Amino acid sequence: MENPIMDGKALAAQLRQEIKARCESLHFQPGLAVVWVGDHPASEIYIRHKQKACEQVGMLSVLHHLPADSAQDEVLALIEGLNQDPQIHGILVQMPLPEHLDEAQVIEAIDPAKDVDGLHPMNSGYLFSGAARLVPCTPLGVMALLKAHGVEPAGKQAVVIGRSQLVGKPVGMLLLNEHASVSFLHSRTPDLARYTRDADIVVVAVGRPNTLTADMIKPGAVVIDVGINRLEGRKITGDVDFYGVSQKASLITPVPGGVGPMTIAMLLQNTLNAALVSP
Repeated sequence: MENPIMDGKALAAQLRQEIKARCESLHFQPGLAVVWVGDHPASEIYIRHKQKACEQVGMLSVLHHLPADSAQDEVLALIEGLNQDPQIHGILVQMPLPEHLDEAQVIEAIDPAKDVDGLHPMNSGYLFSGAARLVPCTPLGVMALLKAHGVEPAGKQAVVIGRSQLVGKPVGMLLLNEHASVSFLHSRTPDLARYTRDADIVVVAVGRPNTLTADMIKPGAVVIDVGINRLEGRKITGDVDFYGVSQKASLITPVPGGVGPMTIAMLLQNTLNAALVSP
């Protein structure tokens, strides 16, 4: 069997170079603002990676770090200021937010044209109507990986395990918009394998190791593992039994090094796209 590994790290590096070249050709600097409320330890790592990526491609990166006890009005006022700031083309609110904050209200406060996470209800509506504008970064990364490896969704049977607003639902809609037949599976689906064994494309995004095993796919299936799980000893693994599934799949993403690097590359792409259409 040919190498089945879909190298997201290599593709992301290529995309970053293309984005860097495009940024250098502009007469202005695209700007991304990150709003971080509190001190969630994992958030600090993610934010650092995003800031570094922005700097590498020549984008302005601004971090607004608020205390964990910040009031809802303070967060909304900050976002409104960023909505009006002509130097900022993309706004990202780092999740999770402290429990006392209304996440939905915070997301809805972001100007849809600057919503580089693609979570604003207006951007979700555009995606579901088939006229996507800004789309969540991880689903975009999944689609970019499929395209780079010559996987055409049209006419394929696709299964998405997971139904989150950030990954499951939007990646399913992107596949549907590319004319795949899509099934959504979740925690209340009684027999996952009943669906996955017939699928040409399987996307797994539930945050549970070994959700998909080799006996659950057909030979030649394309498997995208979006899960990130930290095991004992700080080992990182995905939602898929990588060793077993890779023996049957025609293509598979590793964890780490698959979808993760693509997510940040798509954040840069979304920020660039938002900058290019800004008034």
